[in-house]
Amino acid sequence: MRHNPKCRVTQLPDVAAGWKPRAGSGRPRTSVTIGVVLVTAAAVTGCGSGGSAADLPTKMTALVKQAKREGEVNWASWNPEAQMQPAIELFEKKYPGIRVKYTNIKAPDQVSRLKLEQAARKVSIDVANAGGLTMTPAVKLAADVDWSKYGVGEKDIFAKNFVYVWATPKVWAYNADAVKSADVPRSWGDLLAPKWAGGKISAESRASFMTVWDLNASMGETKALAWAKKFAPLRPHYSPNLTQAEAPIESGQVSIGTSLISLVLAAKAKGAPVEIAPVSPTSASESYLYVPEGAPHPAAAALLTSFLSSGEAQSLLAKTYNSRIPVDTDCSAPGDNAVLQALCAAHLKWYGAKSLKDYDNMTGFFPKVEKALGTDVG
Repeated sequence: MRHNPKCRVTQLPDVAAGWKPRAGSGRPRTSVTIGVVLVTAAAVTGCGSGGSAADLPTKMTALVKQAKREGEVNWASWNPEAQMQPAIELFEKKYPGIRVKYTNIKAPDQVSRLKLEQAARKVSIDVANAGGLTMTPAVKLAADVDWSKYGVGEKDIFAKNFVYVWATPKVWAYNADAVKSADVPRSWGDLLAPKWAGGKISAESRASFMTVWDLNASMGETKALAWAKKFAPLRPHYSPNLTQAEAPIESGQVSIGTSLISLVLAAKAKGAPVEIAPVSPTSASESYLYVPEGAPHPAAAALLTSFLSSGEAQSLLAKTYNSRIPVDTDCSAPGDNAVLQALCAAHLKWYGAKSLKDYDNMTGFFPKVEKALGTDVG
């Protein structure tokens, strides 16, 4: 655990708007303006600081006892609560007396909020998510935790303080009612065909759907920019994120577009005419959990994180398409994992991040691609 300096007047970063607790959490909704005033007061007076991960016990049995004394854990994630609820219920059943308070908050907003709260030494989040462009800033926000002491496998520990818990591979999806089998794209080159021009194809404006070009050495930035410059003249239907890019595919507003495999599988389960296009390769899009520095319930946070990494929790998360998968292509044993089954059935190859350097590189890669796509806003 890094040393916290004595409280002092701190220049606070901007707070992200729109952070609200889940329904029924018992916490009143507070406006951003009031929140800034309160946190600023804490920064000036030096009152309030979270627990210390440095004081966590080294044995799992002792961790459980301390977590039960804390009695609750505040988990912030960008996933819909319904997808996490089965795992939450199992955790609360296994560890009675510890309540999980779940809040749906986007990853960039988590970073903004934690920067603000850590500056004020008044942290409210116990377990946070990181991935993609939020990994680099999250490194400075994470507390030091020896995850190996709590049953987390070595291969699932990333950059020392992060635990790999699930992946949501990016895919190209198409509307089966609008696209004939013979016309389904089978490569990134096929996506540049004139037949997709005029808003028949949707894409995420932030360009994260092109992550694999940065991760795969055989593709690379130069080829990525060349592809993006050819894609832009098609006048795609751009959406601010992958969730919103999926919606017009389901409705038939567009014929094909970028999405997340979890969204496609969930839509199919509800009867939507969507399928995964065999456009390969793609990125694994790993997501990690971590305990922020100053978390108010550090033992409960470590316990929940280690639990979500366990086999029993992974089995539940797999049912909502949010479990771990191999970081790189591996169809040797898909088992009953629906995400792996779908990736392998579509004959997709995927690649993941191997180090923090991969995430650092993304911070420079995406702005260049956005400019090539014409979606950059300066």
